[in-house]
Amino acid sequence: MIKWLLTTIVALVVLSVLTPSLGRLGLGRLPGDLRLRVRGREVYIPITTTIVLSLLLSVLVRLL
Repeated sequence: MIKWLLTTIVALVVLSVLTPSLGRLGLGRLPGDLRLRVRGREVYIPITTTIVLSLLLSVLVRLL
């Protein structure tokens, strides 16, 4: 359980850093991705994007 939680947190951090490049591919604006403004800062939580990329990577790993 701890491994999955840690993996999810790492994926969220990586996706948050890669948000500008993912936006060009259309992955940053899926329904379920949250963008919040807190005290003048924008916080991005890519829930749906994380799920979609996780499914794609799972399929890719199974094919290899």
